[in-house]
Amino acid sequence: MVPFKIDLKNKVAAVTGGGGVLCGAFAEALAECGAKVAILDLRKEAADAVA
Repeated sequence: MVPFKIDLKNKVAAVTGGGGVLCGAFAEALAECGAKVAILDLRKEAADAVA
């Protein structure tokens, strides 16, 4: 949950290292704000877990 909302509808974000704890949280926050998020990580299993 993000403490504030930014309108990111119709926006796309690419999060590199998205399978990690911190970047995974960033990816989830961006999605909560309405962005379409691409989660990129060298470890496919870690990225899939966040998705």
